[in-house]
Amino acid sequence: MNKFSHLDTDGNVKMVDVTEKTPSIRRARAEGIIMLQADTINLIQNEAMPKGNVLTTAKIAGIQAAKKTWDLIPMCHQLNLSFVDLEFELNREQIM
Repeated sequence: MNKFSHLDTDGNVKMVDVTEKTPSIRRARAEGIIMLQADTINLIQNEAMPKGNVLTTAKIAGIQAAKKTWDLIPMCHQLNLSFVDLEFELNREQIM
C-alpha cells in the first residue's frame, strides 16, 4: 500500500516539507457554464449592468482566486504563479 505523504505513521495529518522539492511546471484548466436570462446577457454584452462591467469583475475575481488557492485548499503549499488567464464566452444557445 502506498503511503500518503500528508499522514504520519499514526494516521495523523501533517504538513509535508517541500523545501528541497525541485520546481516543476504545472498547468490547470477549469471550465464551467452559467445559465443566464436573455435580458441579463444583453446587459452584459452592452456593458449596461448597474454595477459596471461584469466580465471584468469576474476576471479580477478569478485571478484573485487562483492566487489564493493555497490558502483555500487544506494542506496545499503556496506556489508562485507565472500566468493566469480567464476567458468568457456568451452563448445564446444556452439561455435559461
